[in-house]
This record gives sequence, C-alpha cells and structure tokens, in this order.
Amino acid sequence: MIIKRNDDVFEGVVEEEGIKNVIRKILIGPDDGSYKIVMRHFKIFPEGHTPFHSHDHEHVVKIENGKGVVVDENGKDITVSQGQSLLIEQNKNHQFKNPFQDPFEFLCIIINPEKVT
Repeated sequence: MIIKRNDDVFEGVVEEEGIKNVIRKILIGPDDGSYKIVMRHFKIFPEGHTPFHSHDHEHVVKIENGKGVVVDENGKDITVSQGQSLLIEQNKNHQFKNPFQDPFEFLCIIINPEKVT
C-alpha cells in the first residue's frame, strides 16, 4: 500500500502547446507502482486553460476547489464548481478554462495510456 501526502508531491508547470497557467501533480502513478491508472491534480490559474483536445481513453474528473469552465465536444461552455464530478468520454473533444478570479482545481483520473491492453 502506498500512502502519500498531496502537499509533498512535486508540482510542475505544464508547458505544452495550447496550455496556459496550469500546474499539475501526479498524486499516484507509475512511480508509485500504479501502472494501469494515474491520479493527477490540476490547478488552473485565472485566465489559464488546457487545449481543446481529445484522448483515446476516458477519464473522470472531480472538482476540488473553485469554479471553472469545461468546454464540451460541441464547443459549449459549461460552468462547473466544487462538489461536481464529470466523465469525459474517449475521443470527445474537451477543454478546461478558468475565466474567474480564483484558482480552479480538479482531480483527473485516467487509465495509463501506455499500459492499455
């Protein structure tokens, strides 16, 4: 069993095309022995966003703090906030944005795309 304090996990700025003002922590993942699933924590600062993109895998999202906008596959903005959870289906375009004044934080749990069989 692995038990970690989230505050002790390295927090890195995500520097990928189409991403602005986002930091990520890999809370549980391959480095911990979890080879099939990965739990990540994202923080999107005001005016930040992820790219409008899709994946070959589904993922679940739990809003932890603040509020933000998730853009669905049709380009529709939907405001989400703490206490809500989402399922992002495989191959569906989506984006997370933060047009608000406070940081927007969420957990994102995925199947490790390198280990899908």
